[in-house]
Amino acid sequence: QVQLVESGGGSVQAGGTLRLSCVASPSTYISASTSTYISVAWFRQPPGNPGTEREAVAGLYLADGSTMYADSVKGRFTISRDSADNTVYLQMNNLKPEDTAVYRCAVGRRPILYNVDWDKTFVYDHWGRGTQVTVSS
Repeated sequence: QVQLVESGGGSVQAGGTLRLSCVASPSTYISASTSTYISVAWFRQPPGNPGTEREAVAGLYLADGSTMYADSVKGRFTISRDSADNTVYLQMNNLKPEDTAVYRCAVGRRPILYNVDWDKTFVYDHWGRGTQVTVSS
């Protein structure tokens, strides 16, 4: 059974930084050696309204290293992967109060038109439970 576990969330003031981690179990699930079509992404959902759709903020396509970012985080967030331990990171700099949300990592293993579909929830088969990020002004 695949599990994704996020960590690194917390409370910071505006302008601060956080680095989120997502560890996959088994680790080979996000190893490029086991699939050509692995997509990894970070989504977020603001608190207080369960009906709010998840917003994709950053994605990584392991086959060619392509990365995608939501306009709202470009230049501030960076997604990366440590191939040694198959952990996916989200470096978040210059945080803003509007970044406050639960952040979840997600992994999918299917061929897609990455630059078109990277932010669609149907692409991803497994999701972590999330880690809370709170940014105060």
